Amino acid sequence: MKHVEEVEETVEVAVPVRTAYNQWTQFESFPQFMSGVESVTQLTDTTNHWVTKVGGVQREFDTEIVDQEPDDRIAWRSTDGKSHAGIIRFTQVDANHTKVKVHFEWSPETVTEKAGAALKADDMQVKADMRKFKDFIESRGTESGGWRGEV
Repeated sequence: MKHVEEVEETVEVAVPVRTAYNQWTQFESFPQFMSGVESVTQLTDTTNHWVTKVGGVQREFDTEIVDQEPDDRIAWRSTDGKSHAGIIRFTQVDANHTKVKVHFEWSPETVTEKAGAALKADDMQVKADMRKFKDFIESRGTESGGWRGEV
């Protein structure tokens, strides 16, 4: 059985829930605030192709959105057999503040990935990326686009 790593992080952003949610549907903008993400190409409304580079290791994989409810949540998983899944939830705090909570899980495969997981490097990375998302969305004040479909 594969070992599964999990990370959970919550940030509060000073934008309405609709703005935070809409930005998160703009997958191709992820490299602007996610370290290690080289590119995300949206293939269909529910599938994306990712290119990542973490610890010098480049990977490519596809993800599918398995559950999506506007202004509430987006859940995804990898389609290539590698264990990689997550959910992001959006909770309105008030008219101009939103709590964004990500839960992410994956199976480290290489020695480098396993060492990084043991040192909690991935945990620190997700926390840093969520802070970058907060800065990104707050500095813009508006989303760069949005998809309001349900899955």
